Amino acid sequence: QFVKARAAQYRDQLQRHLAGTLPDADFGHMRRQNGWYIQRHAPMARIAIPYGVLSSRQLRRLAKIAREYDRGYGHFTTRTNLQFNWIPLERSADVLDELAEVEMHGIQTCGNCIRNITADALAGVADDEIADPRPFCEIMRQWSSLHPEFAALPRKFKIAVNGSRADRAATGWYDVGLQLLRDEHGELGFQVSVGGGMGRTPIVGTVIRDFLPWQQLLTYLEAVLRIYNGYGRRDNIWKARIKVIVKAFGQKFVQQVEDEFAALLESDGDGVAPLITQAEFDRVAGWFGL
Repeated sequence: QFVKARAAQYRDQLQRHLAGTLPDADFGHMRRQNGWYIQRHAPMARIAIPYGVLSSRQLRRLAKIAREYDRGYGHFTTRTNLQFNWIPLERSADVLDELAEVEMHGIQTCGNCIRNITADALAGVADDEIADPRPFCEIMRQWSSLHPEFAALPRKFKIAVNGSRADRAATGWYDVGLQLLRDEHGELGFQVSVGGGMGRTPIVGTVIRDFLPWQQLLTYLEAVLRIYNGYGRRDNIWKARIKVIVKAFGQKFVQQVEDEFAALLESDGDGVAPLITQAEFDRVAGWFGL
């Protein structure tokens, strides 16, 4: 229901823009919120495929869009999105309607927000898997989608989760990398690294937590994002990623994250800290047959 309503909203915006009543500057912001970029020769649409999971129904719909709206192909990215590069802007609302029918969209595939969350391509079937990362990815997807506090970050923010001994998710290259592991008591949790990235200044993320209980995952992410949101450079796009803040602040950044994390947990008497309950995990994990 939500993605269908969002598609209808975009159609109205597009019609007003094409009619000349919605200026390009205003429409551009709305367009990007739905995953549409304007490039040199044609718009580019980026479609989210959360943690790489596609149903056959969704895959067939993507193929239909490629045939009928594009040039017969799409580009699967290393971050488990699909990009179409030759769809005329006039038909973009039709494409969002097609996607909405199979519960797909381009929301938060563009802009300074929490982007599509990725995982190991073999998640759920890997023989070296410590734990299946997909339920955690889905919980983070639901938590981060349209999160009002993190909708206008200094720069885009990317998260990867790996559940196997081999890091096939390449978590070191992400703004936040999460490696599932078990402590000496067999309890499940995450090693947390922050500040990785590629681009013009590639850097491997810094481990700032050796073990985080899985129940506290969202709370810790909220602490990281709050510190980044406060200190991130908004005056220089090339220095706006969290990797620059981690490098510049060093241990001060880590300590501020820990202080914010502790404050969130301490104030949880009113349900402030977004802790993951066992019931919530079981609800999501059941969708994967776990």
